[in-house]
Amino acid sequence: MQDVVLDDGVIEWRGALGFDRSDHGLAPRRLPDWTRSQIPDLFVESMVRMSSGVRLAFATDSDTIEFDAHLTAFRFDGQPAMIHGVDLVIDGTVVGQEQTDGAQRFVLDPIARGVTGFEPAEPWNLRWTGLGTHRKRVEIWLPTNATTEVRALRVDDGATTAASPSDAPRWVHYGSSISHCLEVVNPTETWPALVARSSGLELISVALAGQCHLDAFVARTIRDLQPDYVSVKIGINVINADSMRERIFTPTLHGFVDTIRERCPDAPFVLVSPIFCPVAEDHPGPTAPKPDGKVRVFDRPPALAEGSLTLRRVRAIVAAFVDQRRAEGDANLHHVDGLTLFDEPDWDAGDLPDDLHPNPAGYARMAERFAPQFTAIR
Repeated sequence: MQDVVLDDGVIEWRGALGFDRSDHGLAPRRLPDWTRSQIPDLFVESMVRMSSGVRLAFATDSDTIEFDAHLTAFRFDGQPAMIHGVDLVIDGTVVGQEQTDGAQRFVLDPIARGVTGFEPAEPWNLRWTGLGTHRKRVEIWLPTNATTEVRALRVDDGATTAASPSDAPRWVHYGSSISHCLEVVNPTETWPALVARSSGLELISVALAGQCHLDAFVARTIRDLQPDYVSVKIGINVINADSMRERIFTPTLHGFVDTIRERCPDAPFVLVSPIFCPVAEDHPGPTAPKPDGKVRVFDRPPALAEGSLTLRRVRAIVAAFVDQRRAEGDANLHHVDGLTLFDEPDWDAGDLPDDLHPNPAGYARMAERFAPQFTAIR
């Protein structure tokens, strides 16, 4: 086997906007390097490093491909480790789905989120063979729920590798954990990845678990990418963290959209309101996990709840916001009601196990429901 150089421009790191480099390898980041100083804390930083939606793309005539990576993840104390997946896609078809629980892990307190331990792990070595010696387009999709330091990529001696540029329209999606999809093992099966595949789009995911607070550095990132399509799924973590009240939410949303529109004035732009979450429909945040893993809200005096947001109120604000901007001339701004993607009957069916995040079946259903709405908008 021969080593393939990872950073000479032949290998395209789709979905990566920056990198962490070490003596051992290259780890993609999902925000550009200039945002490092603006990222507010280590938890956000760890989500930026997780490789949801990132894939290595190239063309080769090699019959065998070898791939070495070292994964870093977390688990909550008392809970099982997440399973991590790598998918191999050849000429647009998923031909291999590998899984492991072998990531080095930081163990977190589920309530305080502080680090209580560390679990080491060895690098993960993958090998696919019998791929054929014809020239083919290859994508290696990295784990959704781990930082992935790519240590090596190898092809057969005598085989060639070349760039494999895509002419598909670029879609940037910004969202929370419900778009990051930590619960999905196979990275081509997050709901944004499923929508991108069915719609013929190149996905750039800046969906970050625990985030999507309309951060200005994310708006500038999306603006500078100048994508063909933009979508933002907003609201749930504004409530989960109690990070905004009604007074600031709408002006911040205006500023976020205005920033992107500076360089993407006519790109179809979709605002998606929150999916169903039983505890926060009519009760403001913050939320926190209970010992059984489900989420809860907290009682508060009425005076402290004044101006707080609920999911029902956020949906109304987002719908009115889009109506207002369209009336002012932004005909390419659109709204998708999150309840059309996942509503109370889906919760009743058991596909919202912690009362906040869908399971893989729930995410697949979200993709099935979002794709036709997105196609109609486009």
